[in-house]
Amino acid sequence: MHRRTGVGAIQKQKLAQAKYKDKGNELAEDQLSQMSKQLLVFRDKLGEFASKYKTEIKKDPQFRRQFQEMCASIGVDPLASGKGFWSEMLGVGDFYYELGVQIIEVCLATSHRNGGLIYLDELRQKLIQSRGRTQSQDISLDDLLRAIKKLKVLGNGFTVIPMGFRHLVQSIPGELSMDHTNVLQLAEGTGNVSLDTIRDRLGWQEDRAMRVLDFLITEGLVWVDDQAAGKRLYWFPGLVAEM
Repeated sequence: MHRRTGVGAIQKQKLAQAKYKDKGNELAEDQLSQMSKQLLVFRDKLGEFASKYKTEIKKDPQFRRQFQEMCASIGVDPLASGKGFWSEMLGVGDFYYELGVQIIEVCLATSHRNGGLIYLDELRQKLIQSRGRTQSQDISLDDLLRAIKKLKVLGNGFTVIPMGFRHLVQSIPGELSMDHTNVLQLAEGTGNVSLDTIRDRLGWQEDRAMRVLDFLITEGLVWVDDQAAGKRLYWFPGLVAEM
């Protein structure tokens, strides 16, 4: 009798668990359905907002950034395609792709002087000068970062390197390692480093420091200066272009 009661209780428990599981799945499906409906409504509202404030989005970089953040919050990327719904409605896709082409042109035109490294704010100033009055939209640093991100499809030729409160744009093929970036950051302010500086400030052995410097020299990012009194200096032309 006790054995039958035990078996019956187990069966009831399993049945109850199955019912709870079914109910849980049902609630989850309902919640997912509601969320999907809300997302569609939000996207429609976002489309209405975009249509209403089309001019402000195209002309005001701060407004454009806030709109991008609104889109990102619901998984919408207006830059996903140059020929899509958002591009046709706003022209923002074309704006960033055209900006990307202009970034490439400026980087190529200045690479002989800066070795393929240019500060993001300097790049912005040169772009504003080259765009002139023919293009009325103002461009922000955020616009440049978004446009450069889209250039990733071209390979690793365009990379943004954080430099404290600023950004440095690398526009030559070849990915910099953490060691390369550390030496680059060490040179910020003076535009140059020496072997002694690297060893003292970074605590590296000479062979490690020389491997990094040899790579940077080969890539054209560093110029060697043997005219300094008592020691060889390694200059980053991209860091001294503004000085």
